[in-house]
Amino acid sequence: MTDDPAHPIDGQIVLLTGAKASVPLERIPDLLARAQTDLAGRLDDHRRQYECVHETDERATFLVPLGYWSTAGERLGFGRREADAVRRAHEQQLRRIGRENGREDEFETALEVRQVAVVGRRHADPA
Repeated sequence: MTDDPAHPIDGQIVLLTGAKASVPLERIPDLLARAQTDLAGRLDDHRRQYECVHETDERATFLVPLGYWSTAGERLGFGRREADAVRRAHEQQLRRIGRENGREDEFETALEVRQVAVVGRRHADPA
């Protein structure tokens, strides 16, 4: 379960992202919240266009095309490093979901050819 209602990424993953990204840790939650606001309004589009590989009451996880976060980052006014930090957080969340559900190898293979978008469902359009 996410530690922050503004975005669907677990707190430990936010910390890990902050340690690895070229963006200060204190900026990561705001970037994730801004991405979530955008993604929540696009949930129905994601359901039609992309493969949902895991879904709970909290979040829906989609495999999206390579370059997805570059395009989303431009739309959101993120710099390259900011978009990369958000991408990393979403990838790490998928890896955690994979470990928790015995699908780690499957998701690692998927990340070789796609990116991931994790959409929080608390404030998203109803499914």
